[in-house]
Amino acid sequence: MRIAYLECFSGISGDMFVGALVDAGVPAKLLADTVAGLDLGARLEISRVARGGIGATKVDVYAHGEKDLPREEFWERRQRAEAAHSQEHADSLGHAHWHVHAPAHTAHAHEHEHEHQDKDTHGQEKHAHGRGLTEIRAIIEKAAISGTAKATAIRIFEALGAAEAEIHNTTIDKVHFHEVGAVDAMVDIVCAAVGAEALGVDEWICSPLNVGGGTVKCAHGTLPVPAPATVKLLAGAPVYSSSSGPQVELVTPTGAAIVKTLATRFGALPAMMVEKAGYGAGSRDFPSHPNLLRITIGEAASVEIAADAQAATGGVSTDRVALLEANLDDLNPQVLGYAMERLLAEGALDVFSVPVQMKKNRPGALLTVLAKPEDAERLTKIMFAETSTLGVRRREETRQVLARRWETVETSWGPVRIKIANLNGTVANYAPEFEDCRRIAAEHHVPLKTVMQEAQRAYTQNGGR
Repeated sequence: MRIAYLECFSGISGDMFVGALVDAGVPAKLLADTVAGLDLGARLEISRVARGGIGATKVDVYAHGEKDLPREEFWERRQRAEAAHSQEHADSLGHAHWHVHAPAHTAHAHEHEHEHQDKDTHGQEKHAHGRGLTEIRAIIEKAAISGTAKATAIRIFEALGAAEAEIHNTTIDKVHFHEVGAVDAMVDIVCAAVGAEALGVDEWICSPLNVGGGTVKCAHGTLPVPAPATVKLLAGAPVYSSSSGPQVELVTPTGAAIVKTLATRFGALPAMMVEKAGYGAGSRDFPSHPNLLRITIGEAASVEIAADAQAATGGVSTDRVALLEANLDDLNPQVLGYAMERLLAEGALDVFSVPVQMKKNRPGALLTVLAKPEDAERLTKIMFAETSTLGVRRREETRQVLARRWETVETSWGPVRIKIANLNGTVANYAPEFEDCRRIAAEHHVPLKTVMQEAQRAYTQNGGR
């Protein structure tokens, strides 16, 4: 399985992600053609830069001939312009009300919307309200990109919209992307979707995210880092802030939405055979660390790598897992079965139920979900949605896991995978993959137990155990 690992030691923004994609091998022409096809009056400028002495790719978006700016520079220019022209505006506009949409920039993000006004029927200027999700969907749907890339781009915008809607106590359809619906943000998001597809990876994994520190200026005033939308988008993700690092915003709402949409899990660098890596540069050059986002791409660990990684512990590794529990005494068993299936499909490590005798002598069931800690919040919401429980208990526990690997054996009806667990270099347990056996049994009308026995026999005859 081909995997991509995002290392967010200096946060993540839309332009950094796109830069890392290009640096990792996504053709610049593919993204340039994608931007041209959006017909938004935008273009990309791609250059090689150095951050902390490390070479990287920098992507800038030009909209209507104007380069997008980092947050601080944009605000400084706007404040100077407003101070210089406030009296002129007051004299020329009279009673007309102007509304300027403020940007959601970061130290290295480009997410502001260029001001634009329309004339009303009386010739007076009226303020614009940004792009709504319906308009954004329409623009993306018309783009000359694949259906998969369109769906990914729309999901990123929907994640942003859901976060903004919750913050402002409204619905997603009423949200206007005055902070993230600008031309430059649309370019970043659509290019992110197209580029991610072009890499051809099966799974995206993300490190803990450095969100930065200090405060950030946005449309709603000066707020502490991370910004409200970023906090919402990173719910359930591991984040941190360094007091000795740059006191600026490092994770932007667009960057957080990309992570939320693409990443299936968070953690340390997984065991892999590294194929290549790409570096995307932020706008600033920090003295404390290189302002970069790195994408590392490769094949998931082979049997040998997995064995070597756990050799020092005799083939046993330790991790943390979340246990979610709920007592159910008023739920249709059919609904319980469906809920268990959905929890497994949504990423639970294991789901099981046991019969229990509850208060008032009611027979019930104890539903238990084993999950990665970063998935616990999301799976808890599914438990509330799909069962009748009014409360879910949660705790974290330490788990010891044997090293595992796969081998494939040939049976009379086709190949079957064998899962093998090792302890101190010796096979401790092995079992044929149930789904492989079930598929063969159904296709060839053979008893399931016969297929499983044949697979086990093939494994032992080939030197297993």
